Amino acid sequence: MYVDSRNDWPAPGPRKPPRPHSRLTKRQETVVIWIIAFNLVMLLLAPLAGVTLFDAIIALMRG
Repeated sequence: MYVDSRNDWPAPGPRKPPRPHSRLTKRQETVVIWIIAFNLVMLLLAPLAGVTLFDAIIALMRG
């Protein structure tokens, strides 16, 4: 590698301090909790519904 003595690139500007993360409002927290709860319930119920669907399809195919 070589050293660029012409210094073509400008020096970087001053760094900005990082912005603090915004907090969720009470309403947003409630919505997130409901979404997580719904996903947990579906995690348990969806496999059962899928098995029932496969059973129905197999029963229709058998006649």
